[in-house]
Amino acid sequence: MSVSGPVDGDPDSEAGSAWKGLTAGPEAAGQRLDQWLATALSGEISRSRLQALIRQGAVSLGGAIVTEPKRKLATGDTVSIEMPEPEAPEPRGEAIPLDILHEDDDLIVVNKPAGLVVHPGAGNWTGTLVNALIHHCGDSLSGIGGVRRPGIVHRLDKDTSGVMVAAKSDRAHKALSEAFADHGRDGDLQRAYLALVWNIPARASGTVDAPLGRAADRLRRAVVPEGRDDARHAVTHYEVLERFGEGRADVPQAALLECRLETGRTHQIRVHMAHIGHPLIGDRDYGQGFRTKANKLPEPARGVVDAFPRQALHAWLLGFRHPATGEAMRFEAGPPGDFSGLTEAFRSI
Repeated sequence: MSVSGPVDGDPDSEAGSAWKGLTAGPEAAGQRLDQWLATALSGEISRSRLQALIRQGAVSLGGAIVTEPKRKLATGDTVSIEMPEPEAPEPRGEAIPLDILHEDDDLIVVNKPAGLVVHPGAGNWTGTLVNALIHHCGDSLSGIGGVRRPGIVHRLDKDTSGVMVAAKSDRAHKALSEAFADHGRDGDLQRAYLALVWNIPARASGTVDAPLGRAADRLRRAVVPEGRDDARHAVTHYEVLERFGEGRADVPQAALLECRLETGRTHQIRVHMAHIGHPLIGDRDYGQGFRTKANKLPEPARGVVDAFPRQALHAWLLGFRHPATGEAMRFEAGPPGDFSGLTEAFRSI
């Protein structure tokens, strides 16, 4: 493939940019226009976005606008793209405070507090992390999919705190989405969580390899047979960091774990830990049968556990390769005050 001719504008930002004078080499003959452009632009724009641009009339072939993504190319064809201005975002930005760990032209990394929903949805159309990012990033969002919005490539539950990354450009969104979809099999993606669980695992470390699917309650997940239609491969590795109440029969036992994800399914750590008999403390969805354990704790631990309003889960580490520079990035965030206070309460028993 040969690509010649000047590239006008800033390809890192869609607004007002253009790619002109892209020339198809002999190997392009017979290829689809969208397929060739996706390769010629080295992933700067996703193929689905290119298809939308072609249908919108933003792409010309030999000076004439084409609107069919599967249009076949011939050797020597010249292609130009005129990028439209990104549309205003929906939802709207809101001035919600953010704990920013890193930000550049391609991405933003934040320490999400517990209680903050990531993405607008039923019952949470405002006051989300997406609303906060739209307000904070403003015009630095380059128009992912033609709209000024952050690219959410992974999520944390509303009541889980910790490190999250969001894309600010199409290039970053594509690369990070692929990395998370690959579940870190190339070794570049790292996700580690702190979890406070009931009971002490018999082994110092272990792995839960159990597929997840929908539970009877559609908002929950459950371990399901591997052959079920909705079964999704899920693997969680855990290590015991601290033991509480070990060797005592008069108090409930608990443990502080580090959990590392090999896959990233909805509620994965919460379901896997409950599945092996170690539900997260405070988890009202997957640990209901353990709620009365707190009644057997001495004060002040009992009061702290009773008052803890969420599952005891914190994403303390996120590592990935930067989508633009290729640099290995690593971000850490210590547990918030409520999690630390809960840990101290168990240390006191």
